[in-house]
Amino acid sequence: MATDQNPRPASGDEGGGEWLPVLDVPAPGRQRRWTVLLRWLLLVPQFIVVGVLGVAAFFVTIVGWFAALFAGRLPDGVFRFLGSVLAYRTRVNASATLLVDRYPPFSFAATGYPVQIQVRPTPLNRAAVFFRLVLMIPAVIIGGLLQSGWAAVSWVFWLVTLVLGRLPAPLYAATAAVARYTLRLNAYVSLLTPAYPQKLFGDAPAPTKEAAASGTRPLVLDTTGRVLLVLFLLLGLAGHIVNATTDYRSDDSGSTVISTP
Repeated sequence: MATDQNPRPASGDEGGGEWLPVLDVPAPGRQRRWTVLLRWLLLVPQFIVVGVLGVAAFFVTIVGWFAALFAGRLPDGVFRFLGSVLAYRTRVNASATLLVDRYPPFSFAATGYPVQIQVRPTPLNRAAVFFRLVLMIPAVIIGGLLQSGWAAVSWVFWLVTLVLGRLPAPLYAATAAVARYTLRLNAYVSLLTPAYPQKLFGDAPAPTKEAAASGTRPLVLDTTGRVLLVLFLLLGLAGHIVNATTDYRSDDSGSTVISTP
């Protein structure tokens, strides 16, 4: 994770006057087929660590909420811990979604790892902090639909990567867009940024004279990538509707009717 005190946002990372958290992931490259085959099994220990860190981050976020409500910003120690947890989760997520082949380290300090995030200590609006639970609802819904939709087709992505030995560019771009939106959503929820999650469908192409900072900066999606994102949203919505309908029917069929003579 990197923190940046520069008040001017990097090109393509500014939204509504507020600097958006940055995700850097290398451009898609060759992956070892055996690690692709066993990817989620190999990551089980990492998932356990992420779960434990998530519990700790939940309580620290509560402390940070009260502090930010009075001070207008997160305390430095809280910011560093939550930022480190966010970076750790993002590295594991990037590996799990086949964006990178390299195994994430069991460490907060991972300067040599190819996946990096950038967040900046920023003053927070106290009213936005107070109403954060309400304000984040639309973004949480979108994030949930995206993740559910991606999970529904993840086996296809896994099979394609296993056969080709790499994640094709449109699949990479759509997956990276979900990962970046998830990063920005988690940063907003944990008060690491006042910027609302946005730019789901990518950034504007950088001028040709500018070299891309990484495979996701700028994150440029073609038509196929955008169609895949819409597909994720629709699949996620369909899944939630089916689950809700199933639960309703289950409750209805399991109800007991008592009649009196």
